[in-house]
Order: sequence, then C-alpha cells, then structure tokens
Amino acid sequence: MELAYIPSPSSGVLYLGPVPLRGYAFCIIIGVFVAVWLGNKRWVARGGRTGTVADIAVWAVPFGLLGGRLYHVITDYQLYFSEGRDWVDAFKIWEGGLGIWGAIAFGALGAWIGCRRRGVPLPAYADAVAPGIAFAQAIGRWGNWFNQELYGRSTDVPWAVEITSSGDGRVPGTYHPTFLYESLWCIGVALLVIWADRRFKLGHGRAFALYVAAYCAGRFWIEYMRVDEAHHILGLRLNNWTSILVFLLAVLYIVVSARKRPGREEVVEPAAAEAAEAAEAEAGEKDAPSVEEDASGAEGDSDSSGSSDSDDSSDSEGAKDGAGSAKKS
Repeated sequence: MELAYIPSPSSGVLYLGPVPLRGYAFCIIIGVFVAVWLGNKRWVARGGRTGTVADIAVWAVPFGLLGGRLYHVITDYQLYFSEGRDWVDAFKIWEGGLGIWGAIAFGALGAWIGCRRRGVPLPAYADAVAPGIAFAQAIGRWGNWFNQELYGRSTDVPWAVEITSSGDGRVPGTYHPTFLYESLWCIGVALLVIWADRRFKLGHGRAFALYVAAYCAGRFWIEYMRVDEAHHILGLRLNNWTSILVFLLAVLYIVVSARKRPGREEVVEPAAAEAAEAAEAEAGEKDAPSVEEDASGAEGDSDSSGSSDSDDSSDSEGAKDGAGSAKKS
C-alpha cells in the first residue's frame, strides 16, 4: 500500500476559458522565457547590449524545437512509422517528444546564424545562456509529468509518481519520477555553471561546455532508470551512449580551449564596445571647452596681475624721483 506518491494530472490540457493550453507546451514556453531573461542579464553583465540575447533566440529557439523533434522522431521512428501508427503524429509536438541532443545541436546552428547577423562571437553567447538553458530544461521536464511519460522502474518510494493512463503501452501504477530527477539535476547544473563561471572566469565557450558535460553525467544514470521503449546497443540505451560521447567531447573542449585561449573575452559585442567608446569621447569633448575657458581665465588673471605689478613699480619709481628732487631743493 502506497502511503504517499506524486499524483499525475487527469488531463494534460489546461483551459483558459475557451482557449486550450497544453501543459507540455506551457512548460516549454516558460522555460524559454527564463532562459532568455537570465541570458540577457549575464550578457549585459559581460558588456553586451540589452535585447541581443532575445534577438538571437528568435533564431535559436525555432531551430532547437525543430532539431529536438527530428532527433526524437528519428530515434523513435517506430512510434510513428510502424504498422498501425499514423505518421502525421510526428508533427504533433504538443503531445511530447523532444530530444535534447537534437535541440542543442540545431539550436546552436540557429544561434550561430543569429550571432553572425549581430556580429557577436558564438562561444561568448553560449556561455551567457548556458545556465538559463539548464533552468529551461528543469522547467520543461514537468511537461512530461503532464503527459504521464518518461518515468522509471516501478517503486513504492514516497516520491513515486502515479501513472493512471493505460495508453501507448502504459501500465497504471507508481514509478520512479525520472522527469523529477532530471529537473532537479538540471537546477544543480545551472547553479554549478553560475558558480564556476564566477570563480574561474570561464570564457570562449567553456561555461557552455561545462553545462553540457554536467548534464550528460546526470542524464546517463537517469536514462538508465527509464523503462520506456528505446533502442539498445551493447546492453545500453541509445541515449546512454550519446551521453558518454557528448560528455567526452565537452571535457575535451574544455581542456583544449583552456590551453589555446585562456581567460575570458574582453569584448563580447563589438558594437556595444564601440558605442561606449563613442560616448566617452563625446563626454570628453564636452569637458574640453570648460578646460580652455579656465586656461583663458587664468591667463587673464595673470595679465591683470602683471599690469598691477607694473603700475606698482611705476609708482615706486615716481616716489623715488620725488624724494630725490626734494633733497636737491
């Protein structure tokens, strides 16, 4: 008998009056806003302009959604193209199914396009948005709770999630809430990146690489607990192998990048730096006339003093001449 568990919602759709709002999509939207908000704060703190992160996100987010969906559909093609399945369901992104690996890869491509248009370096942008992406993942994982998906093995622990749906091969019962485990792990990853970035002044994409490596470490053991259908290679789920490979690549990037380009970028947005220099130059020009006026005033004072001195000397010479004439008399 279960004394406690996390209940699942009876429906994955919330209604705002007559407007349906799916919980999965709602979590994704909130996550995107959090990522852009935090990324903007970090970007401005690094010397960038307000709004640059959002402008680039206009490219990164759609590409990320497309890449995430493509990865999911390709790696779980049997859910959409096997016998008895409807391939049209592959386009129903609101029903769940986004692969983080494809989302990050295609999102990076979109960010690269946006960065080129704004004239900013992609590694610096990636460092700024890395913690926000982790927070966005933490929020987005609750979309799986709305859809009653991505749970682990059966368990009776107090924090087990109750699955009530029997659709798509589900068996009602209580299971490990792997969506919750990953959500908490992502929060930890975000805090780790923020701390490490402040402590070690990470630059040239190393903060982003740290986020990738830390996420993969957690994703490996969380993926190992899941019981949903997946392709296996040598006894491990496909995403386990992906986690190992991406983790090694991220660590390799941190090591090589630290040797070739140590430190942090001094300028992350050239246009912002040029604007700041122009503003300083303009302020200097405004101050310059007041200095010249002070100099002119000082010259005027010295001339007046000179005149007074000459007058005084003339008076003293006149007094001497007068005294000499009085003696002669």
